[in-house]
Amino acid sequence: MAERTVAVPEYEVNERVEIDPQTTALLIVDMQNDFVKEGGKLVVPTAKDTIPSIRKLLELARQNSMMVAYTQDTHLPGDPEFPIWGEHVLLGTWGWQIVDELKPEPYDLVVQKRRYDGFFGTSLEYDFRDHNIQTVIVTGTVANICVLHTAGSAALRGFKVVVPKDAISALTEFDMEASLRQITFLYRGIVTTSDGIVVRK
Repeated sequence: MAERTVAVPEYEVNERVEIDPQTTALLIVDMQNDFVKEGGKLVVPTAKDTIPSIRKLLELARQNSMMVAYTQDTHLPGDPEFPIWGEHVLLGTWGWQIVDELKPEPYDLVVQKRRYDGFFGTSLEYDFRDHNIQTVIVTGTVANICVLHTAGSAALRGFKVVVPKDAISALTEFDMEASLRQITFLYRGIVTTSDGIVVRK
């Protein structure tokens, strides 16, 4: 197939986004060994490069008593996704575990999900509502799959979505740009960087 060049429609990247730590959650999507670490079954090559940016946001969240939540892609033998992607993140394996650099603390929320969307069939919406969450900072991998579906699902449930682009990763540059365009255009999400997120005083 011949290579094609397409123009990416303009979308805004906000230099500064103020958040209220009492009503904001940091959501880390699927930063698991199979997707991030050498030897993983479905490694996204740029995922490891997002760890410092996500750690920066994690430190900001912990310093300001923000809610921290993780999605953990979780499959059992014979999962319907395996014909698409091959076997990955089998429950209880090394590849299923969240990377050590971003390891959850005891009172963080960890939601095991079976599909791309972190809200589908999980308690995530209930937990956010229970904590009066209104804004969700979405980070992690993969930009055009689990990040996009989870961000879109959050927006459709009425949450304000913020995506720091240096804290998400994709398999291709096209996938990254298409995802950011969809998040801003279709879901009215806010794109920024990890440095652009500041706590409202």
